[in-house]
Amino acid sequence: EIVARIESYQCRYVTITGGEPLAQPACIELMQRLVDMQYQVSLETSGALDISAVDSRVIKVMDLKTPASGEEARNRYENIVYLTAQDQVKFVIADEADYHWSVRQMQTYALDRRCQVLFSPVADSMPPNRLAEMILQDRLPVRFQIQLHKYLWNDARGK
Repeated sequence: EIVARIESYQCRYVTITGGEPLAQPACIELMQRLVDMQYQVSLETSGALDISAVDSRVIKVMDLKTPASGEEARNRYENIVYLTAQDQVKFVIADEADYHWSVRQMQTYALDRRCQVLFSPVADSMPPNRLAEMILQDRLPVRFQIQLHKYLWNDARGK
């Protein structure tokens, strides 16, 4: 049913997201089927669950939860070894303490040499221009990203 719905859009790119996709038992099989069908597939994951079974053709976008998120203890650092140059680690940054923590994690795990690193401001908490200024000032090898779903759909839940 999901594959038929995707085919109806006649698209090339598919993002698996929403809640924690890897908590769904059939997620691994779905992603493998989609890449076998020549879709470019990305997985957005919290990083709290094991990603070792994710097909290597799937682009993994994995969060490392910052202290202000209240989810830092759920970070599964063992996942880092499964990241490649096509993958991304995302830090959603609420304040300057989160920023400095994120820089330390990037350096400790050499993330910028393993995969792409994204820094994203928490809407209504970290002014986007302030985060961009800090990144430029520190000359960080990261991509700045705004959480578009917050702006495009007012953070509405998916259907």
